[in-house]
Amino acid sequence: MGTTLVTTAVDVPASRRKRRRVGGMTISAWVGLATLAVAAIAGLIVLLVPSLRHLWTAQDLRSTFLGPLSPGHPLGTDNLGRDLLWRTLAGLGVSVGVGVGVALLAVSLGLMVGIVGGFFGRAADVATNIVIDVTWAFPAILLAVLFAGWLGPGLLTVVLALALTEWAGFSRIIRGEVLSLRERDYVSAARVLGRGRVAISVRHFVPNLMPVTLVLAVYFVAGAIVAEAGLSFLGIGAQPPTPSLGSALAQGRDYLTRTWWPVILAGGVLTLTVLLLNSVSDQLREHFDPRIGRRR
Repeated sequence: MGTTLVTTAVDVPASRRKRRRVGGMTISAWVGLATLAVAAIAGLIVLLVPSLRHLWTAQDLRSTFLGPLSPGHPLGTDNLGRDLLWRTLAGLGVSVGVGVGVALLAVSLGLMVGIVGGFFGRAADVATNIVIDVTWAFPAILLAVLFAGWLGPGLLTVVLALALTEWAGFSRIIRGEVLSLRERDYVSAARVLGRGRVAISVRHFVPNLMPVTLVLAVYFVAGAIVAEAGLSFLGIGAQPPTPSLGSALAQGRDYLTRTWWPVILAGGVLTLTVLLLNSVSDQLREHFDPRIGRRR
């Protein structure tokens, strides 16, 4: 009887969890992700469309440091009288855009190097491991400083510096997956049929690596957003007048004793964005690996 009670207590939450999930994620996660996507796209639109740039660049020195819920400025204004709502949306668009760009570059490079190291022979494996070890020797901030001296500070510097450091860890994970996949029967059959390494990689490895790639890509977006905010806070990332969440924190710091809401707004949006993306990454990982769901 005790066993029956325990089984029922475990099965009921599991069934409820399945009902609440769509595509491996909860409804609340989908709503949050959709809200983030809409906000980021809106921010990129007002950032890139010339006719809308006035929404986040217009200055009014007669309306500086307006608090939240002010007429015409729902979230207030900054030290130059610029609307914080539109600047936050534009900054979110910049930060998410940088995060997606870093993830795409890091995942693409890491996927290619990981497959080469895991399937193209011992010499290729040794060579790729040496490259990865050398890459890990350079922190992202150090690379960003070096690129800033070469290319000048800016978003391109941030994307290159972060992508050239993040791909190495991803490549190691992909290599481990490939070492397992290459022992599967369908890979052996393909080799017997005379398929080349490139053909086998494209036909069999890449599709089977998509789950782990998707999970880590979302995680990389979150990490890159935090890193971009830190670099922009230091003045290496987004340069005026381009807004970002990190530069908003740096600007608000100078007036923190007088106006706290710009810092709270930028920091809150940054925190919620990263927490949401990490939650999505965890839920996707649980969806693709049923063993995690059973342990929980």
